[in-house]
Amino acid sequence: MTVVPLLASSLGRDDELPNIELAERIVAGRNTAGIRELVDLLSGKDKALKSDAIKTLYEVGAREPELIAPFIASFKNLLTSPDNRMVWGAMCAIDAIAGVKPEAVYMMLPQIMQAVEKGSVITRDHAMKALAKLAAHERFAKTSVPLLLEHLRTAPVNQLPMYAELISPVLKGKDIALFITILEQRLVDVPQPAKRKRIERAVKRSRARGV
Repeated sequence: MTVVPLLASSLGRDDELPNIELAERIVAGRNTAGIRELVDLLSGKDKALKSDAIKTLYEVGAREPELIAPFIASFKNLLTSPDNRMVWGAMCAIDAIAGVKPEAVYMMLPQIMQAVEKGSVITRDHAMKALAKLAAHERFAKTSVPLLLEHLRTAPVNQLPMYAELISPVLKGKDIALFITILEQRLVDVPQPAKRKRIERAVKRSRARGV
């Protein structure tokens, strides 16, 4: 049975609930044929169906990343799409896949970082999450940790607390000291008390781990 009639735009809906419900049905039934059908839509011309498809796919990935992992090349191709919705949707899927196929995501780092340079906040956030997952593996940390720290230096203040909390647990050795230095330097640019407290907690936890 085709999944297209169950997508939001096919139902005449302008909300995402049908796509989320479809993702849950696909996961429950491990419907790989439905996933392939959604992936095929990504290369079509119907913008509404493409948007529904990428939403449904990354919702599947958030629940069962193994189900969308075989299609990682399709998500990689979308990172250069002129449609920003497709770019950040693809990055959401790649973020999910990084938890189960870190090697495949590691091989895509050049494309991921290019997308980050011109992408939206959502694109950047999910790229950072994917990098943190890579950094948790020793064989990928040498490349991914410097990228994480560099983005910590330049991140907008609004993203800084989240990035600090994301990066802190995956650091070891001298990287912890560098992380603390970067955050202490950046604290002067953070006027909001709530954000400052989150960053200060990340520094405190990291300092305790670095002892």
